[in-house]
Amino acid sequence: MSSHLRERKRDAILDAARTVFFSNGYLGTSMDAIAAAATVSKQTVYNHFGDKRSLFEQLLARDMGQSDHTVQTLVDQVDAAAPLQSQLVQIAHVYLRSVLQPHLLRLRRLVIGEAERFPELAVAWHKNGPEQAYAMFSQLFSRLIDHGVLRIDDVNAAAEQFNWLILSVPLNRAMAYVDEPMPPADAEIDTIVQSAVLVFLAAYSTSHSASRGTNSRQT
Repeated sequence: MSSHLRERKRDAILDAARTVFFSNGYLGTSMDAIAAAATVSKQTVYNHFGDKRSLFEQLLARDMGQSDHTVQTLVDQVDAAAPLQSQLVQIAHVYLRSVLQPHLLRLRRLVIGEAERFPELAVAWHKNGPEQAYAMFSQLFSRLIDHGVLRIDDVNAAAEQFNWLILSVPLNRAMAYVDEPMPPADAEIDTIVQSAVLVFLAAYSTSHSASRGTNSRQT
């Protein structure tokens, strides 16, 4: 089997597995059920993934990695010589929409629900989600520090702050109100990310324009 066909089969099994995990939960899902949903033999599933835990962790890595790839492309394109606020707003907008994709929210709920019985799943989720985001933002901010655009003492802490300025309110709501449409409307996302970026730049920008803009909104 060519590498391309193998990759397609692997993705088809992961897609089927996600559906079964969502229906039955992690504990209630068997490799037999995944094989049946993917219309392949159980041996084929084992050949690709080894066991259920490995399969689930690879599902997390793939789905969350696809989400990060889009944001990483924008991060790599940031121009330190161009206006920073609009670039960070664009990144934050895409990042928020990406994290709030319905299938990623369901994976997050599934991991949280199984965290006490299967803590290794929560660790895998954290490594493929928050830790990847922190690293991506840390690299961006380090580059902007080198260009004199930002002044940050603890770049890792700043990356975490930027992440949660964007995500905290809409993500917590999404986790609780499962029937609300996700992601939110564009106008609501715009309000969230504009505010998050202004707060971040007020704290860390070497320019005072962001803080003046924040003060002008308050008067």
